[in-house]
Amino acid sequence: MPEPLWKISQIRQQIAIIDGKEAPNLVIKNARYLHGIYKQWIQGNIWINKDRIIYAGSKMPPNTATTEIVDAEGQTIVPGYIEPHVHPFQLYNPQSFADYAAQRGTTTFLSDNLMLFLAIKNKKAFTILDQLKQLPFSFYWWARFDSQTELENEHDLFTTKAINDWLERTDVMLGGELTGWPRLLAGDDQMLYWLKLAKSHGKKIEAHLPGASERTLARMKLFGADGDHESMTLEEVENRILHGYAVTLRHSSIRPDLPILLKDIVEEKLNIFDHLMMTTDGATPSFHRDGVMDKCIQVALDAGVAPIDAYQMASYNVARYYNMSNLHGLIATGRYATLNFLENEFNPVPVSVLSKGVWLKRDNKKEFTLPSIDWSAMGTLDLKFDLSEDDFQFSMPFGIQLVNDVITKPYSVSVHTNEGKLHTDHDECYLMLVDKNGKWRVNTLLKGFATHLQGFASSYSSTGDIILIGKNTKDMLIAFNEMKKMKGGIVIVENGRVLESLPLSIGGGLSAEPVEVLIEQELALKKTLQERGYHLGDAIYTLLFLQSTHLPYIRITQRGIFDVMKKTVLFPSVMR
Repeated sequence: MPEPLWKISQIRQQIAIIDGKEAPNLVIKNARYLHGIYKQWIQGNIWINKDRIIYAGSKMPPNTATTEIVDAEGQTIVPGYIEPHVHPFQLYNPQSFADYAAQRGTTTFLSDNLMLFLAIKNKKAFTILDQLKQLPFSFYWWARFDSQTELENEHDLFTTKAINDWLERTDVMLGGELTGWPRLLAGDDQMLYWLKLAKSHGKKIEAHLPGASERTLARMKLFGADGDHESMTLEEVENRILHGYAVTLRHSSIRPDLPILLKDIVEEKLNIFDHLMMTTDGATPSFHRDGVMDKCIQVALDAGVAPIDAYQMASYNVARYYNMSNLHGLIATGRYATLNFLENEFNPVPVSVLSKGVWLKRDNKKEFTLPSIDWSAMGTLDLKFDLSEDDFQFSMPFGIQLVNDVITKPYSVSVHTNEGKLHTDHDECYLMLVDKNGKWRVNTLLKGFATHLQGFASSYSSTGDIILIGKNTKDMLIAFNEMKKMKGGIVIVENGRVLESLPLSIGGGLSAEPVEVLIEQELALKKTLQERGYHLGDAIYTLLFLQSTHLPYIRITQRGIFDVMKKTVLFPSVMR
């Protein structure tokens, strides 16, 4: 549960406003607003003092001597939108993403902690969380129980103390997402203890169960799972509802499932909207060109979902599920003054956005830019090693083939790999994962990524280690050196010349640029990749998931080439 946010003196002042002894600083009069409990549009007035709704109902305050009064006649007001499942490290950073999302009404986020957990110690991570808490929007967090890859030192990172430090925080609302759930089924009592620990702190457990059978859903429910966001068919939605899961429907750059799922739910007349939420699930920057949760609401409206249900899925349903409706998702007395002003309920893009009593947008103009925070705790990527020709040795009997953006399988290598160049008449590239500290490397081939890509380097990966891809080892080395000089980023090189670069100055994994700028950089990068044969949906996700052992079938990890199904290292990493 969130901690008490108002001091005794503040509460006394709020009571004095009700009694007419003091004036609120803002009143929204003639408001047509959504009441989440009644599930109706209410006509009334909303009194606000600083960051809190003091009263919402039919009356006007008895004292308005110092009050700004805004007439909302002709507008529709809904609660600020909540993103219940965000990975705020997809090139953008939490502050830049929030600043961008707020202009379209998304002002509350339940966020993945994995990148922070892997990159820095808890004490440093918490300095970042505490800075974010001071800004006029709301960030809440997950506590991860597994790395979703094979780390050299996972047991040193994921300890009961480290996890409990997160769970003790009042801004951590859930445990998960639980990508390592097969360990539970295999008898891992350590992970089960962490689930029980999360429950003892009053946290929800978010599972990650793509394609799960009813048997698996039932077993995971007994382990303590509360919700899941992996439904890809109507049957999967129904099975999760049957077993009492909260269901979050996804609309992301690699899984845009929401339109079809909602259309099927409407056609089947399933009366389950009070138990549904929506998410963009950490989509990459360019997917958000036309919005965040407002985009999901528009998809719901277009699918025939009743407007109130559409808005509830992005506000009150989330707040109620996470036991935050005392602060979020409801326009009523005592809640945060976080409101979206719409032309009407059929257009979810707000003309004005109020977040914790601060106008972030007013009359279609950006009113306030969220202050930057200090990212120095993340450090800078300062690589202390060089690569040499000896590092570019490729003699693997098999490589990794991309089935789609994120699913891989092994394949037998039939091309000559020892000349430092690969032909462009096939889609095989050299692939290297290099330790960010320079201690080890893993070399193989990657099929299905590109046909004409000569040199590519990225410090953006799920572990912060360095990914190199290309047809030409000399261009791969130049790309690495350019990325090293940038202190982190993504670089494409051809014939010794840098074609595209995307700097990631925060810890080597995050951009410091506004999302609007980052979108253009990402689009330019993806266009260059597409021109060189990348034909899948989202190359950024491909980079992120090359190491991810929660997906089949074969991965490149810190320990080496890893068989996900057999849980074995096929070829170990090579010490440098």
